[in-house]
Amino acid sequence: METKSIGRLMWQYFVPSFIGVMVNSLYNIVDRVYIGQGVGSLALAGLSVVFPIMIIGAAFGMMIGIGSGVRVSINLGKKDFSRAEQVLGNGFTLMILVSVLYTIAGYVLKDPLLRWFGATGATYDYAQEYLDIILAAGLFQTVGFGLNNIIRAEGNARIAMYSMLLSAGVNIVLDPILIFGFGMGVAGAAWATLISMAALDVWVLNHFLRSRKSVIKLRLPAMRLDWRIVKYIIAIGISPFSMQVASSAVQAILNTRLITYGGDLAVSAIGIINSISMLVVMSVVSITMAAQPIIGYNYGALQFGRVKETLKLSMLSATLVSVFTWAIIMSFPGFIVKLFNTSDPELLAIGVHGLRIFLFMLPIVGFQIVAGNYFQAVGKASTSLFLTLLRQVLALIPLLLILPPLFGLEGVWGAMPLADIFSACVVSFFLTREWKQLSRKELAVMESSVIFP
Repeated sequence: METKSIGRLMWQYFVPSFIGVMVNSLYNIVDRVYIGQGVGSLALAGLSVVFPIMIIGAAFGMMIGIGSGVRVSINLGKKDFSRAEQVLGNGFTLMILVSVLYTIAGYVLKDPLLRWFGATGATYDYAQEYLDIILAAGLFQTVGFGLNNIIRAEGNARIAMYSMLLSAGVNIVLDPILIFGFGMGVAGAAWATLISMAALDVWVLNHFLRSRKSVIKLRLPAMRLDWRIVKYIIAIGISPFSMQVASSAVQAILNTRLITYGGDLAVSAIGIINSISMLVVMSVVSITMAAQPIIGYNYGALQFGRVKETLKLSMLSATLVSVFTWAIIMSFPGFIVKLFNTSDPELLAIGVHGLRIFLFMLPIVGFQIVAGNYFQAVGKASTSLFLTLLRQVLALIPLLLILPPLFGLEGVWGAMPLADIFSACVVSFFLTREWKQLSRKELAVMESSVIFP
């Protein structure tokens, strides 16, 4: 971590991270493809309604998993293995407690949640059937994804990749069997997801309990909650948690706006658009996942020059990925929409038009994701939280409230690129200021090493 080339380290962590997150992204995308092609566009809209509720569940796993992972990386950089294991144990306990509360709340509030997130008379039954099963998977989702983040943070990116390959592989195999073979339809897709998440739990728990490759172990004494550690975990994890919850809230507003100005087919279209944008965003996230342990370790070790080099390479890579995928999306929007449904020409027309406008500013999104994750990796929770909420809450929500009454469905589609432009300007300011601070810290370390060799 302290001596190997940053480029080689990034590549070493990026490849397994990329494979892992892309395969993980197939959870929802494969479900949507099978449901859209085999059941119909209204069933696809039903899944689009449930998706933001699933985001909230994932948010808890990310909050605890990423919050714990950052603290583990920093403590490993300080060679404090005992403290790192305490963080792991406390994180695991939190995952169990939070997921149980989330599941109970989900069942109690199921009906108002579905209505709020855009379920209509035509799509409610599909959404309810899927949600009833997915809520039961809350514990598996939180523990599996949360612990896998810690596996990556301890430097075992390849094992974290295998985790995602195993889980997504189970889901992909079971989807057609349960949906078509057993004729279970939407319920089959949900059961395939639940079983695949359970398989992930078995894998990650085995790593921390028995595997010789784990740097730290999950030990019973460390699972007793220490509220100082809990505070540290939440302080760091609140940024990705807020991002996920904000994404869920935005999706709720987006769905209701689309129903008002475009109907159920517009909700089906946003389900397709979200699937494609998720692939792009997760590609960039895999870059930040590769950078996070490098940044966290070297920040803890006062190697600020290497922190700067990692940040620079991350931003460049994220921008290249964003530009490349944007070019593909803009060139072949019809082909992309037809992957999800080939029987509805109206959905094709709405989907192609929405895809082109909604993702028009995608090239400037990559470096913003890197920036938010950088501040998270170095423990600057408040800045990370602000930048994370900036794009979707401070910019996008007001635009979704203002533009549609003036421009109808075009205003819904156009809100996202305008939010991207605004947030890019603000993020650039914070990055410039942080770069200068890193340079001053690097100089101070160099001067102290000269005075005290």
